[in-house]
Amino acid sequence: MVRSDVIKCGPQRAPHRSLLRALGLQDEDMARPLVGIAVSWSDIVPGHMHLRALARAVAQGVKEAGGVPLAFGVPGVCDGLAMGHEGMRYSLPSRELVADCVEVMVRAHALDAVILLGSCDKIVPGMLMAAARLDIPAVFCGGGPMLAGRLRDGRLDLSDLFEAVGAHADGRLDDAGLRDLEMVACPGPGSCAGMFTANTMNVLAEAMGMALPGSATVPAVSSQRLVVARRTGRQAVFAWKEDLRPSRILTPEAVANALAVDMALGGSTNSILHLGAIAAEAGVPFDLALVDRISRSTPCICRLSPAGDLFMEDLDRVGGVPVVMKALCDGGLLHGEALTVTGGTIRENVRQAPPPDGQVVRPLVDPWAGAGGLRVLYGTLAPGGAIIKAAALPPGAWRQQGRARVFDGEEEAVAALLVGGVGPGEAVVIRYEGPAGGPGMREMLQATSVLTGRGLEDKVFLVTDGRFSGASRGAAVGHVSPEAYAGGPIALVRDGDLISLDVERGRLDLLVPEEELARRRADWRPCQRRVPRGILERYRALVRDAQHCAVLRPGVPPPCRGGGPAVQDAGADTWGVGNGRPPGLGEEP
Repeated sequence: MVRSDVIKCGPQRAPHRSLLRALGLQDEDMARPLVGIAVSWSDIVPGHMHLRALARAVAQGVKEAGGVPLAFGVPGVCDGLAMGHEGMRYSLPSRELVADCVEVMVRAHALDAVILLGSCDKIVPGMLMAAARLDIPAVFCGGGPMLAGRLRDGRLDLSDLFEAVGAHADGRLDDAGLRDLEMVACPGPGSCAGMFTANTMNVLAEAMGMALPGSATVPAVSSQRLVVARRTGRQAVFAWKEDLRPSRILTPEAVANALAVDMALGGSTNSILHLGAIAAEAGVPFDLALVDRISRSTPCICRLSPAGDLFMEDLDRVGGVPVVMKALCDGGLLHGEALTVTGGTIRENVRQAPPPDGQVVRPLVDPWAGAGGLRVLYGTLAPGGAIIKAAALPPGAWRQQGRARVFDGEEEAVAALLVGGVGPGEAVVIRYEGPAGGPGMREMLQATSVLTGRGLEDKVFLVTDGRFSGASRGAAVGHVSPEAYAGGPIALVRDGDLISLDVERGRLDLLVPEEELARRRADWRPCQRRVPRGILERYRALVRDAQHCAVLRPGVPPPCRGGGPAVQDAGADTWGVGNGRPPGLGEEP
């Protein structure tokens, strides 16, 4: 039976059919599948400003294939506009909100299939989480990357502008120079031009088989993007006819493929949070041990901004993601038989892709690095794990020690950095920015950009229980778990403590005797940051630690323990029975 028949068939559904006729549907439409188009269009976000036109192209494709397109909106936060103030606390929680919005609209209206049309950081994973949760035929379509900005003979993107703020504070860039960059860094619609979180997640949607081959890199302003959208509409109806549901596509092999492509491209550290959340919805085991294993066995063969001076448009020019996937397939580093929304396998989809060009994409025998772009760290400062973007590390920064400069929040740290309050040989610690402690696990792009802008990216490293934008570069360690709010070791660090970072060995250690830490632990009280009523209040009560990918607990938070806040034990395992989430998610190695 067609799923939507529950609102279209029989005498009792005459009122429902009358409402559908109010939309312009006719008798012949009642026999066709109702295909939802979840679109995050808005006038606020550059990555989404053009999605209304793409939604029309998607709808055209749905009609051509015999379906009835029904578009509906979902929210979308622009991380760039939210950066550096309280608005960033809403970014990561919006991932769950997007998933819930798609679920509500699809289930409430008995839709037969859904097309997920989005672009930016949390919207893409939220949509894919919803697809896994709903398990009806679904296809993802991105809005495409923004073109790089141009200034005289050079190209740039938003990350350059954030770093320019640091150079301006250091006196190395004047007001006119800063304005020149501001005017050209973001030249039009699309997700920011480098391999930041938005483009990373668009790439990984393709790598997992949930988007059409070659679709992730087509620029937002290209007419080919309209072709991709139209093809996606047709493909969704095909998926419905073939009962090609996400449970057949979002398998352990698909998640492993996404991780391998992520490592080969040096994607955003946020991808680990999002892949884990998608895996949880799909019932696929996922933990940091899997991330580390795939990272160490996958060469990094592409270095786009912020790790290099190339952009998404360059990757598209040489063949896009299929070039990378074919190289990995030929090298035995992908599960080539994994199914995709085309009805074919990964290997079949990339068979005609060109070989690596040697400049944008290097061959496996001559990679940028012998291991992947992300590394997992453990140690006395991060017993639950931490993540660093190794692909964006400057030479000589892989192993270092620094004296701690501790800040209980991003604003405090950025204020000190802007006035030169941090110098070479120090380790900046920004804590109480984790999923529950923030709440919202804000990105520290302002902090890393000021460090880079002041020329300190190879002289200072940064450690936080928050996270980083995909635009961040330098020695920036995020996702430190357990977070400070949960009483993790990062809560016990004091100014002057020695911290050791060894990326090759995968270590992050606080070099303080255990007896001293025990004394500090006995005196510790969590930082109490006031939380506005609403979504952040609920998020703090339900969110898990970064080692558990900041997914929500399926129930009421545990009672207050030891006089602290109700979520003091933010890393405790409270998975319910039969909730669809695997016990393997986030288990400590």
